[in-house]
Amino acid sequence: KVYPHWYPARQALKLDPKGKLLRDDEILQNLPVGTTATMYFRDLGPQLGWTMVFLAEYIGPLLTYLLFYFRVPYIYSHRYALTSSPHPVVTLACACHTFHYMKRLIETIFVHRFSHGTMPLRTIVRNCAYYWGFSAWLAYYINHPLYTPPCKFYGELQVNYALVIFVMCELGNFSIHLTLNNLRGDGELRYPTPTKNPFTWLFFFVSCPNYTYEVGAWVSFSIMTQCLPVAFYTLLGFIQMTIWAKGKHKAYSREFKDYPSLRMAIIPLLL
Repeated sequence: KVYPHWYPARQALKLDPKGKLLRDDEILQNLPVGTTATMYFRDLGPQLGWTMVFLAEYIGPLLTYLLFYFRVPYIYSHRYALTSSPHPVVTLACACHTFHYMKRLIETIFVHRFSHGTMPLRTIVRNCAYYWGFSAWLAYYINHPLYTPPCKFYGELQVNYALVIFVMCELGNFSIHLTLNNLRGDGELRYPTPTKNPFTWLFFFVSCPNYTYEVGAWVSFSIMTQCLPVAFYTLLGFIQMTIWAKGKHKAYSREFKDYPSLRMAIIPLLL
């Protein structure tokens, strides 16, 4: 009350000035201290809840891409302002990109369950720069007047197969998020397992199939557009999601003694 700007979410405590921050769920009786303890306070800076974090990260790419698709003035040459691409794959790519981020926004609002955790404002700015910046980079090349679609001989087949894979991966990703949401809603501490939904059967082989499907969606988008910046963005996303998946896989293995040994982190039988 004396310092209202230091609300609980931006406060952190440490037992040693150079030590790790104490977790919110740690109990004083279980800490390595005697009858008296000295706590060191750290201000974590302005914080935002996870719902606002994801909304900020996903709204940007959705709107940024559409600016390039509709070719608003001053993005490309003036004679191309407010024109449309003659290539059907450009419109298809816009529909897929829009669907992807609309799905993410809907999941953020209606599906995901967030704890009371927060993210520092400076980290949010960095994340938004990543998502918004890459979205603009991809959109610039895909919607460029000089964009060349996949070759006319196998291009239509390539685009159609990529579209099918994209839709399957998006459905799979949504199914996994629903399963994880139901798991957290039970209140019982257990690891995720496959359900009657065939998309969840990937849990037989990997710990984080939501990341597997996410990577699959972006790989198919890369094949569909045949655009090098999309492939580079997919590679960066795969590296980051692999790090997250490995961390989650280790946590599951450490927490549950009966955790299936066949499961890998993100790629079945490999990684």
